[in-house]
Amino acid sequence: MIPKLSTIALSAAVLMGAINATPSHAQSATMETVKKRGALVCGIHGGRAGFSAIDSQGRWNGIDIDTCRAVAAAVLGDAAKTQFVRTTAQSRFPSLQTGEVDLLTNNVTKTLLRDTSMGFDFGPITFYDAQGFMVARSLGAKSIKDLNGATVCVAPGSTSEKVVADVFRQNRMTYRAVVIDKPQELSQAFFSGRCDVNVQTTTGLASQRSIFAANPDDYVFLPEVAAKDPMGPVVRHGDNQWKDIVTWVVYALIEAEEAGVTSRNVDEMLRSEDQNIRRLLGVTPGLGRALGLDEQWAYRAIKQVGNYGEVYDRSFGPNSAFKLPRGLNELWTRGGLLYSPPFN
Repeated sequence: MIPKLSTIALSAAVLMGAINATPSHAQSATMETVKKRGALVCGIHGGRAGFSAIDSQGRWNGIDIDTCRAVAAAVLGDAAKTQFVRTTAQSRFPSLQTGEVDLLTNNVTKTLLRDTSMGFDFGPITFYDAQGFMVARSLGAKSIKDLNGATVCVAPGSTSEKVVADVFRQNRMTYRAVVIDKPQELSQAFFSGRCDVNVQTTTGLASQRSIFAANPDDYVFLPEVAAKDPMGPVVRHGDNQWKDIVTWVVYALIEAEEAGVTSRNVDEMLRSEDQNIRRLLGVTPGLGRALGLDEQWAYRAIKQVGNYGEVYDRSFGPNSAFKLPRGLNELWTRGGLLYSPPFN
């Protein structure tokens, strides 16, 4: 008679079997489309410095651009194999749903409804922000409570539109919304005096002020911030492998920063004895196969795009016009919220 396995022994056997099993998942329809096309198409804002904008030399840059490029490096082997489609707050979700874009990197705020009933899935948060209120210094407002009866510039279908309605209702104030879909037109409306208040993410407002204001010092942020604004890449619901790929590419950039792996030293790090780094860079095989990719997917993303810290520094940090401190977008080991699950 075969003796009964103890509960602990049986659990261990099941776990080891799961670890050693060959991954079995349906082939990603999105990845097949991307590979056949030879390029990853990403829906972006296109006019928000720090996230996605064209620089003076005609090159796309920003954290949303680099997220797209990192995925392209992992999947297609080349971060340059990307195409960018400008989308608005109203058009971004339809463009993803219809397949016009493969991935949405349009500083999209993660909310419960967007992540459930709308048919989309979010990857990891790539930027933690909040909604801010910007006014002309000449308006004399010192607080949101000074804005009763104000005209407010907002984009239709945006998180800001909902925040404005909530904030004014909570404070029992009235306002008149000036709803403008195109980002540049919205900025021009505010800085020309058509609106008293501009409401967006604090980084979005800082970007607009630096680009469109004749004298940025003439405009100030009210001290209150409203709502949490965690932003990240978005994919269509139902393509689990594609979501896994996008998710773990982002985590790879975060993990690389924590492990001290950069675009400059990644080749040297291939010789590291640290087992976590060896798994991350594909020296120890297994993680690529689990995602349906080759083993150097993360190595390429880090080599061609950089770790999260490098991306942040050129988008918002000391190597950018913003020079914003990391704050919540710092690694968890330094008091921030960025944290990657283990690479094993």
